[in-house]
Amino acid sequence: MIAPFLLDSNFFIEAYRTSYPFDVVPSFWMKVKELAEQRKIISIDKVKKELLQNKDELSDWIIDNLPEDFFKDTSSEMTNYATLIGWVYSKSDQYSPTAISEFLDADEADAWLIAFAMTYGNQIVTHEVSKPNSKSRVMLPDAANPFNIICIKTIDLFRALGVKI
Repeated sequence: MIAPFLLDSNFFIEAYRTSYPFDVVPSFWMKVKELAEQRKIISIDKVKKELLQNKDELSDWIIDNLPEDFFKDTSSEMTNYATLIGWVYSKSDQYSPTAISEFLDADEADAWLIAFAMTYGNQIVTHEVSKPNSKSRVMLPDAANPFNIICIKTIDLFRALGVKI
């Protein structure tokens, strides 16, 4: 069985704000709920924290519609996180100290998504785009790539799962 796809915060935020608003494309949200219940998609505790901080319609939907075990605990991923820290600091000639600090902020989900995927072999679903020459921000796909973690977009997730909405 293939590992469930691992969702970044922006999977939900972009869908809610721009691509698939609740009032226009409710079928998208029904499909997300179904895939979550089938354990084909999951996320992590850090993403949950980011999503629930806004106290809006999206956070209400998250609470009301996703299985209780949808957001996985990352506290056991410290070894992988430490490996990722080493990689980011090895790029200090490229990334600014602020970029490194922001990426490694313990409350930010990106590094933890990678650490989790390093253990469980997940593909990460994100709207972030690779910018390998960036100096001001460590992009999730660029940090995932050295660890052979694939980042895909929402549409690629649906294609991989054979989903139609």
